[in-house]
Amino acid sequence: MPFLHSPALLLLLFLSLPFSVQSQLSLDYYHKTCPDFAQIVHDTVARKHATSPVTAAASMRLLFSDCLVGGCDGSVLVSSNVFNHAERDAEVNRDLPGDAFDVVTRAKITLELSCPGIVSCSDVLAQATRDLIAAAGGPSYKVELGREDSLVSKVSDVEGNIPKPNQSIDELIKLYTAKGFTIQEMVALYGGRTIGFSNCKEFSDRLFNFSKNTPTDPEINSKYAEALKKSCADYEKNPATSAYSDPVTPGKFDNVYYQNLLRGMGLLASDHALVKDPRTKKFVEMYAGNQALFFKDFGHAMEKMSVREVKTGGKGEVRTRCDAFNSINHH
Repeated sequence: MPFLHSPALLLLLFLSLPFSVQSQLSLDYYHKTCPDFAQIVHDTVARKHATSPVTAAASMRLLFSDCLVGGCDGSVLVSSNVFNHAERDAEVNRDLPGDAFDVVTRAKITLELSCPGIVSCSDVLAQATRDLIAAAGGPSYKVELGREDSLVSKVSDVEGNIPKPNQSIDELIKLYTAKGFTIQEMVALYGGRTIGFSNCKEFSDRLFNFSKNTPTDPEINSKYAEALKKSCADYEKNPATSAYSDPVTPGKFDNVYYQNLLRGMGLLASDHALVKDPRTKKFVEMYAGNQALFFKDFGHAMEKMSVREVKTGGKGEVRTRCDAFNSINHH
């Protein structure tokens, strides 16, 4: 069908496309207005990673929660969203460890001294997450800059927008495809769980209450299950008790997470679900055998994640403090 290649038709199709918000972002957005931006974030990340290696996983979770809920606009950083609703909203609280807030806050304070009122908190989060992943041994990828911070932050927006530990594969696929990701991109993003940890309460049913006659999920690797039972023995008394998502190389960003899944060592029910369904298992097997491919696909998926529904062109603001809207700061 040669007419499909008509330059005039292609131009017409291009002109009919809506103007993309993303096109207002750029890799060198702060080149003139805040030339030390990249160095300040990099140095802050390096210091934080050296003292608290779990920050990379924390920052990635924070970015995911921000971008999946309302777009990458720093709404999740506003203190009223998280801390005042911690009891009511365990999902947000679970996914947003303090180390991630700390690294964003430290970088932002330094940036405000160097170039006040220029760099958005959402850009700091996106850049810091990429640098932290690289510091943990993961891939570096491009971070487009120029996001504005949200003017609204509602806890009620969270429900149904971020994955839960016990969701079925159908529910996970539905969630990610609704956000514009392919099944393969979803599996690649799940590889980020090669670093970090989960609280025992999130998978305790798989260990102690799987079914009436079988307390432990028989599909968990038996040695792994026994080790987890010991680690999580008193999780009811101590809710902070947790286990690494990847017990083999917990602090290193690599493809071992996928190798673990194939050995029956998926920590959460949602981790294990990835190897039970043919739609996702083929990608698990592919990434388990090819770390370079995983890094490439993860990087591309993160580039896509970190520009999801960004605000530009005056639809948001550049916050002075990441945990509060500017209108509050002026009171």
